[in-house]
Amino acid sequence: MEKQKRQMKIVRELVEHHCEDRMPCMQRIRVSSTCVGPPPPSPVIPAEGGIIPTINRYFYILGEDIDLTNGVTIPANLFFGDDGNQVTAFMIFSPNGYVNLYINAVMQEGGIYTVTTDSLTLNPYATTIFAGTPIIVESLGFSTA
Repeated sequence: MEKQKRQMKIVRELVEHHCEDRMPCMQRIRVSSTCVGPPPPSPVIPAEGGIIPTINRYFYILGEDIDLTNGVTIPANLFFGDDGNQVTAFMIFSPNGYVNLYINAVMQEGGIYTVTTDSLTLNPYATTIFAGTPIIVESLGFSTA
């Protein structure tokens, strides 16, 4: 039986966009693929049990600037869940889970914050988070079926 061939070609286009200083500032790469025949079948992995993820997200939009020079603690009851309702505590899955923090939609390094069931604590840092900035705490936990 003849193996199916898959081809992928990458087309590089230099698209000049002029920044304020009239210098080209962006190169775009366009990827297109052409397949000959169906793709090979994915391997089948027999299920002996399953891992069930549980994901909780908590949202807060700053009402005022926060100076992080001395760090700050934000109580959990200022956050809202995926359902739009205010929460009283964060669900933390320990030891079978982890927490991610997003500030202004950017995931933060794990060493700059601590999340407990009652609060989010941001460590001291020489910066300010401005009013209107969204803060999202994402708690993921895993259990078996």
